[in-house]
Amino acid sequence: MILDLSSEPVVLAPLAGGPSTPELAAAVSEAGGLGFLAAGYLTPEQLADRLAATRRLTSRPFGVNLFVPGPVGDPGRLDEYARAVSADAAGVGAALGEPRWDDDSYPAKLDLLLEEPPAVVSFTFGIPAADVVRRVHDAVAEVWVTVTSVPEALDAARAGADLLVAQGAEAGGHRGGPDDDPRRATALLPLLQLVGARVDLPLVAAGGIATGRGVAAVLVAGARAAAVGTAFLDCPEAGTSALHREALRSDLPTALTRAFTGRTARGIVNGFLERHDGEAPRAYPEVHHLTAPLRAAARADGRADLVNLWAGQAYPLTRPLPAGELVRRLGSEARDALAQAAARAG
Repeated sequence: MILDLSSEPVVLAPLAGGPSTPELAAAVSEAGGLGFLAAGYLTPEQLADRLAATRRLTSRPFGVNLFVPGPVGDPGRLDEYARAVSADAAGVGAALGEPRWDDDSYPAKLDLLLEEPPAVVSFTFGIPAADVVRRVHDAVAEVWVTVTSVPEALDAARAGADLLVAQGAEAGGHRGGPDDDPRRATALLPLLQLVGARVDLPLVAAGGIATGRGVAAVLVAGARAAAVGTAFLDCPEAGTSALHREALRSDLPTALTRAFTGRTARGIVNGFLERHDGEAPRAYPEVHHLTAPLRAAARADGRADLVNLWAGQAYPLTRPLPAGELVRRLGSEARDALAQAAARAG
């Protein structure tokens, strides 16, 4: 296994959509964690450039995350939603995008990764087919799959996954399993116990982990490491927008919503989320493409009330530290917390 607890038990969550950079992934790996590049939303050519840049920055292992394509959305509901958000777009002088389905260049990106594989290829939004898993294994890379329930974990194990990323409902950004129904969202601690009882695979825990104590908690609960995303958003190496960084310093609540992309994701509550959460159809990536120009214009105009501010429930604990320092602090804090817990239990 790539994960070695003699190093820091910290995995960088992929952070697609802007925050993911070669500099961030490399810094996490250089500090003893496992960095990840997000392939989501990139063209194959952009991904190739980022892979090359990451390899120039580090010789240590890192991973790449792919989006597994999902079903096509209902055109009628998409038309209704376009009408619902049209005033928001007009308010920032933006035209709505075409609500189209696409596969995010999944086959081409997979082929690219198999030519010169990273240490890990991880899959989000779906379970990769068994033949895809075999191809990754043949390229001598590990396969990690994000799951949010026991049935998904069992499906991933049957497909041949080497490791499961168990993502709890506390996590910021998109829910990573095939089923994004918020009514079936399970918190991380119960999820780790449920999946660990049914599936004999290593686990990485994701969701609401922002401190070393959080890392220690999931290690005790059976995880091999903690996947941390929101806590890295304010690192200087991250590509996070200034608007998003500023929002991380608030104390507003977070909520699960499909309003921005058509797929359930957790973000800081703002006006757009409150107005449109109940109207948004389950249609990803169609809604993502529909609202992308609106969100880009709002971001450029400093309108935090109209953009997706992905963040996990522990986001107020985010620290503006260099990524390597954050990895080392999380590891050190986790070891101190484990020692303190052992003393209390003894």
